[in-house]
Amino acid sequence: MLPQLDIVRKDFPILERTLAGGLPLVYLDSANTSQKPQVVIDTMVDHLERHNANISRAMHQLGAESTEAFESARDKVAAFIGAPRRDEVIFTKNASEALNLVANSLAWATGDLAVGPGDEVLITEMEHHSNIVPWQLLTERKGATLRWFGLTDEGHLDLSTIDELITERTKVVSFTWVSNMLGTINPVAEITRRAHEVGAIVVVDASQSAPQMPTDLAAMEPMERPDVIAFTGHKVVGPTGIGVLWGRGDLLAQLPPFLGGGEMIETVRMEGSTYAPIPHRFEAGTPPIVEAVGLGAAVDYLGELGLGAVRDHEHAITAYALDGLATVPGLRVLGPLDAAERGGAISFEVDGVHPHDIAQVLDARGVAVRAGHHCAKPAHARFGVQSSTRMSSYLYTTPAEIDALVEALEYTRSYFKLG
Repeated sequence: MLPQLDIVRKDFPILERTLAGGLPLVYLDSANTSQKPQVVIDTMVDHLERHNANISRAMHQLGAESTEAFESARDKVAAFIGAPRRDEVIFTKNASEALNLVANSLAWATGDLAVGPGDEVLITEMEHHSNIVPWQLLTERKGATLRWFGLTDEGHLDLSTIDELITERTKVVSFTWVSNMLGTINPVAEITRRAHEVGAIVVVDASQSAPQMPTDLAAMEPMERPDVIAFTGHKVVGPTGIGVLWGRGDLLAQLPPFLGGGEMIETVRMEGSTYAPIPHRFEAGTPPIVEAVGLGAAVDYLGELGLGAVRDHEHAITAYALDGLATVPGLRVLGPLDAAERGGAISFEVDGVHPHDIAQVLDARGVAVRAGHHCAKPAHARFGVQSSTRMSSYLYTTPAEIDALVEALEYTRSYFKLG
């Protein structure tokens, strides 16, 4: 567990809240969105109260302060993920937009980057819809073929067919670092190395890994380093409305812009336009300024805690949760049962009770979880379930909260007279 966990929890004011009936909040939905420490809230309020102005346009002191705060956030995010260059960090509104940016830019690319008939894009069966639909759209529009890794019964990628799936026809390999539904941690280095051997571009959805695992892109071997990663601010104790796309600088420089407008241009004439260098080429219009500033404060906060310590805590609390869930009769965990192989999201089903009913009864007892398909319908279909209940821990989760979950699940079974 994180040292002085009780002190860490005091950084998050919402965790002190009581719900209807005086129940303490047990928040186990952090894979959906994490809670925010006071320093992030205060930093955003201070910016709005004292420094609010548009960036890169206003020729006055407030404009300069706002621009400095925004670009400082870019520096902080670059350091957080070990980006080799600060200009390789692009701000979007979320990870979905970041992934769509890459797919759409590749759809318009020319030369060696062009995708067309005979080419293949490879994804996996465990992806979030945001890393499925953009590639479906790309391959449909360009006449390319979409392929995917299947899943084993234990919830891992089936890599037995890797040499059949990654070939000279493969243009893009896009996959999640950590599954938001199964919790599985995927072998990024192995898949990336194989993809690079055939010249494919590797895109990694880091939305679930960035909050809970150290990321140091500069320290990775070039053949094992993805070409693009995407993650979102609201899962790393930052605000909603801000996402991050990191891309290899020479790759981004070859891609056409995704959105047109202010700031992304070099010059505009009625006959045509030329575009700004990265990162501004991909940041058209007024960006999410205060959200970026809040994200900068969030990654500072995580940096002070240490992502290694956060990962150790996640491992310990996930192991504790898996042990606790194993005591609930009729409960089946979807995905790996070894905490070392997974992140903090645990999806499960309980015989005889619909996931929405479970979530509703748990909510009545102060326990917040998620129910549904978690934007991962293909993964649910693979395991023969329409939907599931998902608990997800984070750096502020305590063993007592896991005990409250298990107790609430036992109450749920008795409520529905399951023995």
